[in-house]
Amino acid sequence: MQIKNYSLVEKLIKSGFTDKEAKIYVSVLELGGAYPSKIAEYAEINRSTTYHILTTLSIRGIVSEIEKKSKIFYQIEKPDKVIRYSEGRIRRVQEESEQMKSILPDIEGLFGNLGTRPKVSYYENTEGMVAIYEDMIATDKKYEMLAWSNASELEKVFSAKFFEHFRRSKERIGITTRGIIPDKESDVTYTERFFKGYKKEIIPLFKTVKAESFPFKGEITIYGENKIAIINLNKEFLTGTIIEDKTIHDMMKMIFELSWNSELVKE
Repeated sequence: MQIKNYSLVEKLIKSGFTDKEAKIYVSVLELGGAYPSKIAEYAEINRSTTYHILTTLSIRGIVSEIEKKSKIFYQIEKPDKVIRYSEGRIRRVQEESEQMKSILPDIEGLFGNLGTRPKVSYYENTEGMVAIYEDMIATDKKYEMLAWSNASELEKVFSAKFFEHFRRSKERIGITTRGIIPDKESDVTYTERFFKGYKKEIIPLFKTVKAESFPFKGEITIYGENKIAIINLNKEFLTGTIIEDKTIHDMMKMIFELSWNSELVKE
């Protein structure tokens, strides 16, 4: 790649640019302005995509178009235009949020008409798994979380920062946990490695089952007042489902208690 300041590309991506928008913007900046063909070559992006993105950036007021020798030449607008565009995005998001709040009663009214049918939500990828775990702590009420879990697999899915946020939130809310895990060392030492320094009452209480009887990279968690999360923790096929139904939730709690008191699980 010809782009020299790739760290700027990464910073722009974190600020809301797409990967290709960031590369093209930095290319125009480093070239000091250029024709689309040169920008495409410099950014190593095909010409049709480059033309489209340059037009988008121009509409945003981030780059400007100048006619030179009967051709369109692109150059960077003043850097503060990027800030103005970002502030404009924030305003639009805030307006959309306010609009959504205004129509929420209508949506809730229709949702209430669905009756007692279970609500099922499906999630994919790391972002989806984060959304599921955020739902587990989206409450101010204490409750007991129950799970069958390949606990060590969680380390491979969630970032250390998010995992710390999740554990501290459980501590703040007062969520206690009981779980059944395989008797692998990486699972058995889970609490020792991740809950050192936490309040004793929220450190998970685990029982184990033979690892060969629990070969799955997955987790079933019973949480809140009426929810069950079923998660495939295999990093190549990260998927999860939340079932929201009081009857199913209570039945799963009963099944967990039967498992917890089974002779197949050990302290």
